Amino acid sequence: MSNHVPRLFWAAGAAVCALLLGYGYFLQHIQGLEPCPLCLVQRAFFYAVMAVFAIAAVHRPARAGSAVYAALITIFAIGGLATASRQVWLQHLPADQVPQCGPDLFFMLENLPLAQTLKKLAAGSGECAKVDWTFLGFSIAEWSLACFAALIAYAAWLALRGPRRAAT
Repeated sequence: MSNHVPRLFWAAGAAVCALLLGYGYFLQHIQGLEPCPLCLVQRAFFYAVMAVFAIAAVHRPARAGSAVYAALITIFAIGGLATASRQVWLQHLPADQVPQCGPDLFFMLENLPLAQTLKKLAAGSGECAKVDWTFLGFSIAEWSLACFAALIAYAAWLALRGPRRAAT
């Protein structure tokens, strides 16, 4: 009888994040789709979620530790969910209500105070409203939203998963 969630379950969460990030880089570097500021923020949240999953896989926590790791994953995934929600909202605005495009992320980081850069990132811009790619009718931001929600559900399942009992 083990009180631990198998490493493979934590590693699977990290692998999913790695695959999502890899596909994002494929779209950027092979397909030529440049990520907008909100896309870059979502990437950062996928990296954070992946890191927590990977650390949990190495640590192989017991029940209480699983709850802590799941909570951290949930916090980061909620950040990604909020960012993706903002982008989805921007993508569904009427054309006349879409905010103007602003400077790119690297320009803002080099020339604006960090607080102002973060505020502008959270608000998004016109480039964040553009839909360059869809799969089954959903944009990258909509898929990202669904993936963050699924990662939250998976982390909750891992936290609530009780110890396995041997068959009698």
